[in-house]
Amino acid sequence: MKDIEMRQIYTRTIQELAEKDPKVIALEADLAGSMGTSKLKEALGDRYINVGIMEAQEMSAAAGLAVTGFVPFIHTFAPFATRRSFDQVFISLGYAQNHAVIVGTDPGVTAEMNGGTHMPFEDLALMRTIPKIQIYEVSDPHLFKAILTYAHTAQGLFYIRTIRKQAMALYDGSEDFSKGYYKIKKGTDGTIFASGIMLEEALQAAELLEKQGVSVQVIDLFRIKPMNEEIVVEAAALGPIVTAENHTIIGGLGSAVAEIVAEQRPVKMKRIGIKEQFGQVGKIAYLKEVYGLEAVTISKAMLTLLQ
Repeated sequence: MKDIEMRQIYTRTIQELAEKDPKVIALEADLAGSMGTSKLKEALGDRYINVGIMEAQEMSAAAGLAVTGFVPFIHTFAPFATRRSFDQVFISLGYAQNHAVIVGTDPGVTAEMNGGTHMPFEDLALMRTIPKIQIYEVSDPHLFKAILTYAHTAQGLFYIRTIRKQAMALYDGSEDFSKGYYKIKKGTDGTIFASGIMLEEALQAAELLEKQGVSVQVIDLFRIKPMNEEIVVEAAALGPIVTAENHTIIGGLGSAVAEIVAEQRPVKMKRIGIKEQFGQVGKIAYLKEVYGLEAVTISKAMLTLLQ
């Protein structure tokens, strides 16, 4: 899966699940071309539904399908899956305790040229407030497939955050993702928790730190809720923590880690993410620089904490 795009993983996995389970339904909001799900219409027939540019109605339709025993997989861009249709998600899916899987794509700076209106820095913060929801940010094709497959049979509401295009290959498919995190690199002086596209920056930061005699572990903390508290407490016992996310530092991965640290094992930590800013047009490399989402920023934060 080294060179495969995440949207291909989504389409293939949904088709595989639908072939085994006649209750699987795919819902789109006029983004079939962007996500590559137009191929699903031939494979799923009536079980592929394009509601048009009506994301709130997409969530309501999914709720109705879930009530009647279907398993809806819902895709749209992340700001529309969360910010635009939050009330329908909260009430019709969350409050009603329906089983549904929402996949929000192009999160944060990965929205690139679609600009600020399509660039969600707040989607995780919103979704974390829904009781009993499970939230994931996937960084790798194998991980994405594993979480989609798990979400198919598990009960409740899921929100999966992912890019659409090619992702960094981190895993080989033999890993156990059941704990909600995966240690990518070992270290002795501190911990960098990251998710999504920030894993690459975190690994580069670890290399920069190694050159300065600092050894840090890098952990893919892909399950944002319920977060694995044990690994966070373990990291806090080791030393300083830096979190890196393609999201506002308010309410996302960094906040979730800080909440656990504050209550269970206080330690120095720094959150790397978006700070009081809206999105804008630009390529990922440019936007990472503008918003301070680079390896050098992460490494400097760790060095400051170790002083």
